[in-house]
Amino acid sequence: MRALFLIFLIVPIAEMLLLFEVAEHIGGLSTVGLVVLTAVIGIQVLKMQGLATITRAQKRLESGELPGQEVLEGLFLAVGGAFLLTPGFITDTLGFIFLIGPTRRLLVNWLIRSGKIAVFTSRGGSGGFTYTRYAERREDGVYEGEYSQENPENSRLDDPDRR
Repeated sequence: MRALFLIFLIVPIAEMLLLFEVAEHIGGLSTVGLVVLTAVIGIQVLKMQGLATITRAQKRLESGELPGQEVLEGLFLAVGGAFLLTPGFITDTLGFIFLIGPTRRLLVNWLIRSGKIAVFTSRGGSGGFTYTRYAERREDGVYEGEYSQENPENSRLDDPDRR
């Protein structure tokens, strides 16, 4: 909680100092124009990346898989969009890092592999869901990671073995 308070205190102060410094070199109106320009460009990138992520999620759903990776990427897109709408160059830089596909995927994959975030996935046609602490998808479509699978035949609530 203390760290979050410090972030909300330090980041705006750093943003203002950086904006003042840039305004001294290029002028106040140019600085404001640059901040507005990054927001406009960021919104366009957000639209394109958001549509691409939604399309990938729909394809996964159609193939019978849960789009866990895409949901996390959508979260990063939302945070990146919020950063871009916040005036300042530091938050704009973070926003673009979250919006650019390769860097966003690297961050999401790192979070999944590190075990900081768990992802639910499903293999098409098996009927069961898999809880994945971390997963790496190889070129041949095989996932490597820790998981446990629930068999749909044994998942009935009235099954005495489940009590």
